[in-house]
Amino acid sequence: MNDLKKILHIEDDGLIQAIVKASLKAIGGLEVLCVSSGKEALEIVGDYSPDLILLDVVMPGMDGPETLKKLKEKIDMEHTPVIFMTAKVTPEEIEHYRTLGASGVIIKPFDPMTLHEEINKIVRDFSKSGKA
Repeated sequence: MNDLKKILHIEDDGLIQAIVKASLKAIGGLEVLCVSSGKEALEIVGDYSPDLILLDVVMPGMDGPETLKKLKEKIDMEHTPVIFMTAKVTPEEIEHYRTLGASGVIIKPFDPMTLHEEINKIVRDFSKSGKA
């Protein structure tokens, strides 16, 4: 997926939103739209048409897995990679996120200088799987 341009970042922590947005814009040249909840994501995802979704796992109200489930009900996500961002990183949890449809997991805390590279690697692997 070489045309990765628009990212929807769903994260309730404003500081993490700011770091992700600044990092991906400055280093990756990407457009990043940040929303603070799964509810907000569901309201804008159809109009925004992201090339990739970065999704926090632990959020108040609707958590990441529930948000992903509802996004799949709302739009066709077959060609849209979803990357969970979380501090919960046991192999069992990562496998669980993959069974939910995540293309990969980025561990918090992450390095803003290499975030773009991590995303590109996950997207390349997703593309090789034949879904993109």
